[in-house]
Amino acid sequence: MSHSPGRARRSWYFYDWANSAFVTTTQTVLFAPYLTVLARRAACPEAPEGCTRPLSVLGLPVAPGSLALYTITVATLLAALLLPFVGALADRTRHRHRLLACFAWVGAGAATAMVALGGDRWWLGVLLVLVAVVSLICSMVVNDALLCEVSAPEERDAVSSRGWAAGYLGGFLLLALNLLLVSTPGTFGLDEEWAVRVSLASAGLWWGLFTIVPVVGLRHLPARPVLDLAAAGPGERYSPAAPVRQLVTTLRGLRHHPQVLRFLLAYLVFNDGIQTVIAASSVYGQEELGFSSAQLLTTVLLVQAVAFAGALVFGRLAARFGAQRTITGGLGLWVVVVLAAFAVPRGAFPVWLVLAALIGLVLGGTQALSRSLFSRLVPVGAEAEYFSLYQAGERGTSWLGTLLFGLIAQLTGSYRPALVALLAFFVVGAVLLARVDVPAGVQQARRGVNPVR
Repeated sequence: MSHSPGRARRSWYFYDWANSAFVTTTQTVLFAPYLTVLARRAACPEAPEGCTRPLSVLGLPVAPGSLALYTITVATLLAALLLPFVGALADRTRHRHRLLACFAWVGAGAATAMVALGGDRWWLGVLLVLVAVVSLICSMVVNDALLCEVSAPEERDAVSSRGWAAGYLGGFLLLALNLLLVSTPGTFGLDEEWAVRVSLASAGLWWGLFTIVPVVGLRHLPARPVLDLAAAGPGERYSPAAPVRQLVTTLRGLRHHPQVLRFLLAYLVFNDGIQTVIAASSVYGQEELGFSSAQLLTTVLLVQAVAFAGALVFGRLAARFGAQRTITGGLGLWVVVVLAAFAVPRGAFPVWLVLAALIGLVLGGTQALSRSLFSRLVPVGAEAEYFSLYQAGERGTSWLGTLLFGLIAQLTGSYRPALVALLAFFVVGAVLLARVDVPAGVQQARRGVNPVR
């Protein structure tokens, strides 16, 4: 069968659709509260409710309520360490969709196995989420690199935006179904805990089944030329050390791509602000504004639904104004979001929902266009390695904003000044982004991994 660019792009969209179900249902909503329940049972079997007794994890005392946060942190840092090697491997792979399938199905299998959680088996939850999250992040590096294969540079803003939109829509649909299941378990013949376990498994099944679409649809992409295979000796081409050598070469070659470094620095700063707003929104809404869990879940669904449209809108704006200007405008909207959140009166849920809609509008757009803009700056032939640096940097620094937020909240006794402090990430990020010379970066990227000969 001949290669069809349109079919390849449509297939590629489905991986965002597939993995977002796990991100939304498991990572964002259900896993942390349920793991906390299991940890409390293990720490205080006689009275798990409100248990404050520490749990022994590898000989270290861990509060049951903190176990999920520590687990996600370890998974993220572990993935950040592995990503450069994953990128090096992906750039030496002629058919990247096969590598995508490996990571995705390992992660989906671990996510589906969460149906076995129960009792006081917190250790199983920790193990499964470590495998799932690390596999997810590794698969995203490969998927981001595939963007460069399914679209030309001038198409990537629109293609990346449609992928993000598909992800938000898929995450919204499964989360809505799972919230119905968790809210009314008796209707389906389940108790509340089994409803959570089935919902966790459904996210893994969704991820695994819909991954079939890109794996099948991308199999007709032409085999990639791997730049350094010809130069390597026969015994070196597929040696385990080859990706490491390639990674070292790429890191040294970064000095020839200054616009990549400038963009990465800007992205790491403003994305840290975005991730902190997302991570802190629930605790801010609950503790500072007094909203219930049901109201916060409604907020999550609204953000997901609006983000679907927001990603598409930002894709159209980028076609008219350019990705760099559109991202900068989005950062301006993030400043408005933070200031508006600071001013929301306690208990004003309708105002909070308007703010959530604004977050959804700007959330998908800034992230989608950041991916597509970066894809035009990375040198031809090393896409996966550079996207591994993009993901590794994002994961490795995404704790700075939450640390600042927590410290200021602790020192002032209020979440409102902590929220305002996040303005610095968006302002500084916008200033750094303005220093990126995109046309020069695109020209350097077209000349390959070492434009200075």
